[in-house]
Amino acid sequence: MYIKLIQPKMKKRPMDTDIKIHMAPPLGLLTIVNMLRGEHHVTLENENIQSINYNDHPDLVGISVTVDTFPHAAEISARFRELGVTVIAGGIHITTSFDTIPQNCFDAVCIGAAEGTWYDIIDDFKNGRLKKVYRCNGKLNGEDIVSPAYDFIDKSKYLYCNVVHTSRGCPFRCDFCYNSASERVYVNRGIDAVLDDIKAINSKHIMFIDDNFAGNPDWTKRFLNEIKPMKLKWNAAVSINIANDPQLLDLMRDSGCQSLFIGFESINPESVSGVHKVQNSAADYERAVKAIHDRGIMINGSFVFGLDGDTRETFDATLKWIVRNKIETVTSHILTPYPGTVLYEQLKCQGRITTDDLSLYNTANVVFKPLNMTPEELYNGYIRIYKQIYSFKNIIKRMPESKHQRAPYLLFNLLYRKYGKFTDLLCKMISYRRIGIIAQFASHYLKLARTQ
Repeated sequence: MYIKLIQPKMKKRPMDTDIKIHMAPPLGLLTIVNMLRGEHHVTLENENIQSINYNDHPDLVGISVTVDTFPHAAEISARFRELGVTVIAGGIHITTSFDTIPQNCFDAVCIGAAEGTWYDIIDDFKNGRLKKVYRCNGKLNGEDIVSPAYDFIDKSKYLYCNVVHTSRGCPFRCDFCYNSASERVYVNRGIDAVLDDIKAINSKHIMFIDDNFAGNPDWTKRFLNEIKPMKLKWNAAVSINIANDPQLLDLMRDSGCQSLFIGFESINPESVSGVHKVQNSAADYERAVKAIHDRGIMINGSFVFGLDGDTRETFDATLKWIVRNKIETVTSHILTPYPGTVLYEQLKCQGRITTDDLSLYNTANVVFKPLNMTPEELYNGYIRIYKQIYSFKNIIKRMPESKHQRAPYLLFNLLYRKYGKFTDLLCKMISYRRIGIIAQFASHYLKLARTQ
C-alpha cells in the first residue's frame, strides 16, 4: 500500500525568515514513517521545503495539523479526496481540539500518539472498516514510543537534523498551553532508546526538542549521567523551576548543556499566576537566571504578551529586565488562545475571542480582546520589543559575562536575528544543512580559542 504523509506549510511571523521553516525535520511524521515503512511504501512531503505532489495516486494520505495550518490542511484534504484518496488527519490541533473539527474535512482523525492509533487505522483501512475517530486512549508508555526514521531525512534541506525527543507532553497544565487539553499526556522514553537515537544521528551537537526536558527530574538525572561520557554539546527546553535543583543544574553543565529554552512568560507575578503556571515564581527569576548563568549555560527566554495582568508599560519593563539580566536570546509571543485549551474556553465564555480564522493563531496576531490595552497596542508592543531586543545597542548590553558564550551568542543574535535575511540567502546558496554545520563548528572552535 502507498501511504503519503504531509506536513502543511506554516506561515512565517513578521520576524521570521525561511530559516525558521527549514529549522528541523518533522519528527512526528518521521515516527509514522518508521512505524509503517516495513510493510508499506511511505513518502513524506514537508510543504515547508517542497511542493505537494497531487498526481502520484497514494492509497492513503496522512496530514499533521497545527492550529494555524488547519485551514490549509483542509484544502489539501479536499484536493486529495476529490481524487478519491482517503485522508487521515492527526497532530496537536486534532488531538487537543477534535470536537471542533468539521465532519466533512477528513475521512478519519487520530487523537493522541501515532503509536496508539496508526496501526489500527491501517488495519481497518485495508479491511474496509475505517472509522471516523481513532484514539490512543492513554495506551502509550515510554517503551512504546517509536524512533523517528532519521535515515529518511533530506539533510540538505534543514538547518538542524540532530534533533531528539526524550519525552512526550509536559507534567504541567498552564492554561494557555496545549498541554492543558484533556488528551495530552506526559511520558518519558526509555533511556536506551534515546541513546540509540543519539548514536543514529552521529553528531556531538544535539537539540532535545521536548516540551519539558526536565519534566521528570529523576529520569533526567539518570539520563544526563548516561550521556556525560559522550562529550555532547546540547540544548533543550525546560521550566524555570530547575533552578531549585542545584544537582540537576550541575549535571546539565557537566554533560554539555549549552543553552536552555525557558518559558518565563511574564515578569509580572499576577500575569503568571493568572494562567496557573505554578512552576514559575516571577519573584525568583533573577536568582534562577544567575544560577543558570553561573554554570556557563545560556538562556533563550520565552515571553508572552497580552496576559490579563499586562499593560502598555509591560513591554518596556520586560525589555529592561531582559537587558539587565543579559538573557542571551528571546522568543516573544502574543497570547494566543489555542482551541482546546483552558484559556480558549475562558475567553470564549467571556466573549473575548475576536476571530475564528485559525490561520491567524500563530502567536503573531491578536485574536482576542486584551484586558488592559487595545489590540493595536498589543501588536505594536510585540513588534517593537523584538526590534529593541535585537538592536545593536541591546545586543552589546546583553553580551554574556562568560567569554566562552560570546561566539554562539553573537552567531545567533547577528546571523539569525539581526541579519537573518542575509543568512537565509547563504542557506539557499549552499544549503541549510551546511550553514547549520558551519555555525556549530564556528561556535565550538571560537569557544575553544577563547579558553586557550
